[in-house]
Parts: sequence; C-alpha cells; structure tokens
Amino acid sequence: MPQIQLGQHPVTQITIIEAEPEKQAEALSLMRERARFMQRQPGFISVSLHRSLDGRRIVNYIQWESRDLLRAAHQSPEFRKAWSQFGSLTDDIDPHLYEVADVLAKSE
Repeated sequence: MPQIQLGQHPVTQITIIEAEPEKQAEALSLMRERARFMQRQPGFISVSLHRSLDGRRIVNYIQWESRDLLRAAHQSPEFRKAWSQFGSLTDDIDPHLYEVADVLAKSE
C-alpha cells in the first residue's frame, strides 16, 4: 500500500458526490472507472472511495505528489469526457484540495 510521507508535500483532493439513492451504484461505478484512469497518471499516489450507509453520498480521497500533476490529470480530454457523465447522476459535486498535515499509524 502506498505510504504518504509529510516531506513529499502531497496534495489530497476530497470530492463529495451527492446522488439519489437509486443512482449511487451507477455513480460509484463511474468513480471506479475514473480511479483506474487516474491511477495511470503521473504523480498518482492512492485513491479510496467511500459510500454512505444512507445511499446518498460518495466520498473520494485521491492523493497526488503535487498540485500541478493533479491539475494536469484533470485537464486531460479523457478525464473531462468521463467526468461529464456525472451530470446525469447528480447536480452536487464538491471537490476540495488539502495538504497532508499529519499522518498517524496504528501503534504496535
């Protein structure tokens, strides 16, 4: 599993997607496709997808080596085409960028 190191100054994009409960599975499937695409882009570290128990939200945590590499991946035509598919599933997509401030691991 990739390890996030504070000295690398990675950036994390956290995106929350609100979808109708009956559309959550389709939205999650699209997010998985996007995650596989992003996994092959320069600067990718890791991604995790979470779905809410009430069936309304998907939260995507994706880590990149730098903000510039993340921006470049988002500007690719393949990414833009796939991202436009979310318009039929939700009107509410809320991405935010964060710096890693601390990393804690389970103590032994």
